[in-house]
Amino acid sequence: MRHVLAAVLAAVSLPSIAGAQTAAPPASAPAPRQSEIGAAIAGDMDGLMTLYRDLHANPELSGQEVNTAGKLARRLRAMKFDVTEKVGGTGVVAVMKNGSGPVLLIRADMDGLPVTEQTGLAFASKVRAKTAEGVDTGVMHACGHDTHMTAFIETAKLLSARKDQWKGTLVMILQPAEETGKGARAMLEDGLYNRFPRPTHAIAFHDAANLEAGKIGYTPGYALANVDSVDIVVKGVGGHGAYPQATKDPIVLGARIVTTLQTLVSREQDPQDPAVVTVGSFQAGTKHNIIPDEAKLQLTVRSYSDETRAKLIKGIERIARGEAIAAGIPDDRMPAVSVQDEFTPSTYNPPEFAEKMAAVLRGHFPQGQVVKTPAVMGGEDFGRYYRADKSIASFIFWVGGVPADQMAKAAAGQLSLPSLHSPFWAPEADKVVASASEAMTVLALDILKRD
Repeated sequence: MRHVLAAVLAAVSLPSIAGAQTAAPPASAPAPRQSEIGAAIAGDMDGLMTLYRDLHANPELSGQEVNTAGKLARRLRAMKFDVTEKVGGTGVVAVMKNGSGPVLLIRADMDGLPVTEQTGLAFASKVRAKTAEGVDTGVMHACGHDTHMTAFIETAKLLSARKDQWKGTLVMILQPAEETGKGARAMLEDGLYNRFPRPTHAIAFHDAANLEAGKIGYTPGYALANVDSVDIVVKGVGGHGAYPQATKDPIVLGARIVTTLQTLVSREQDPQDPAVVTVGSFQAGTKHNIIPDEAKLQLTVRSYSDETRAKLIKGIERIARGEAIAAGIPDDRMPAVSVQDEFTPSTYNPPEFAEKMAAVLRGHFPQGQVVKTPAVMGGEDFGRYYRADKSIASFIFWVGGVPADQMAKAAAGQLSLPSLHSPFWAPEADKVVASASEAMTVLALDILKRD
């Protein structure tokens, strides 16, 4: 997922992170009554953790998920799903028809991140790979997609073993390239809704680095944001640093643009309609006494509605040009603003359906385990499945991964929690997988319930 929930500080020690995988609940904590589905998951947990550790130790970058897709496709075939590989690149579509009724899409994402792992786990990733840009990097499941896939496989197993309890069609998809915002689009463009049964419903979950392990969070309406990557090439006239009057300094102009961009949110945006414009990179120059010909800015831009997105992008173009005019830059040297092709659209949970699904979860899990959570400015391309057909009832929810003791220490100000995308992120995987697979199974049985 393309966002950060909290800063990583030195207070997070490696032993405490490694312990997150094996931490047991306090001896005094009463054991909640276990459902039949929960008991089945508990019985499968050893095998699930073996799968999780394998996925964690062997991540693959976006668009490169060949081995991951292959090993999970084999498991789905063994469960008697009709499996198609290489959909939208490395995507997998597994279909199980069980009479007439709704068509439910259940999705998990497969890609890891270009992050060198620092968790200290015994099964930490040592994988290195080259990005699409040719950069050699460590690779890590720093966003929890390994927990997503593990829970996905258990959900498939639970539902395939309970065909007498539901009717309709399951379309379970393993999606590539969520982290680049391209995977869902690629699967849709490769005929996901035409080659396979068109969904009436769609569900997914994401692990959370700001919720206690096993807790379930949900957000009606906008849950995650539009994510745009914007580049600005600021053009000037270079020269000697001792004679600035003979130049048009792109660094000074770039600094003006950075400062004025802040007013897009602080002075032009309705405070009740959140937005973010962050300049994450400012590159220019090669030497102390040389004024360069150009400077390059890289921005991340976040919004919820398409209208706000368009307004922000137009505002960036206007400000860049306006500051250049004020600096006396000629028309043929105006800044070049480009929006990258890795756009991730906002994710929207239709409110009525979200509340219905939350009620199902609350009716199944112990009191307090299911909570309403605020929308975040992170991005998640699961939203594309709903955008492609807004008749689909779509729902994505969160499952917490932070061990209870670490949550308590964070609340007391004793440590700062690692975020998603952190090299230190190590969720309490067994609790994430258990809660997520139980929740998805319960929701699926409700959506596909027999009359």
